Amino acid sequence: MTNRRELLALAVGAVTMARGLRAQQKAMPVIGFLSSGRPGALAPRLAAFRHGLSETGYVEGQNVAIEYRWAEGRFERLPELAADLVGRKVDVIATSGGDFTAFAAKNATSLIPIVFLATGDPVEEGFVASLARPGGNLTGVTFIGVELWGKRVELISELVPETKALAALMNPDFPGAERNTRAVQEAARAKGLQLRILGAASESEIDAAFTSLVDLQARALLIGAPNFLGRREQIVALAARYAIPRSMTGANTSLLAA
Repeated sequence: MTNRRELLALAVGAVTMARGLRAQQKAMPVIGFLSSGRPGALAPRLAAFRHGLSETGYVEGQNVAIEYRWAEGRFERLPELAADLVGRKVDVIATSGGDFTAFAAKNATSLIPIVFLATGDPVEEGFVASLARPGGNLTGVTFIGVELWGKRVELISELVPETKALAALMNPDFPGAERNTRAVQEAARAKGLQLRILGAASESEIDAAFTSLVDLQARALLIGAPNFLGRREQIVALAARYAIPRSMTGANTSLLAA
């Protein structure tokens, strides 16, 4: 009996010690930050993110840690990066870069809370059960960007009233690309404009797309951001080089210029 009591006492002590060690090892909550973009391109948004945390009493490095994972425009890396955050047992995952990033986090865990920034309808995409009662482990903000394509066509028409033909740059690998394509086609048709959809994902494909604008005689360009979150600098430089008025809006960037 004594031996049993001693063993039980040791077991209880070991469990208590293990809990204590875990508490010491993770005394600071950890946020997983998952993005499809690059750190440099998201510097202003990161500053705003940290500022928002500070307003609720959390300061990075003092009472909260942040694990960053950057896909740098390579969407195929997002599932691996999301799984890595889950493996590190972060307390919450914040996603940036649109629906694809939120999908990757959602598929990686059904337990860790996820805060997403989406461009589409989160109910239609299957992120949440409803806007009023999200349910599950996801919640966040959406711009329902597909609804804005018609307005963007109107704005580019006002910016370049002589426009008879325009192009839309879409990343075919991005979730929602087909839905956004239909929306811009309907908007262009309503305005009586010729429209050419240019599919591109890589740096070289984006270069080729801009070169083709000359042959297409397109006078304006719509850009399906955040499809090209990691390519913003390249796109802005090319648009300036070819003097193409462009409208580029989305969860992580906003640009309308001639």
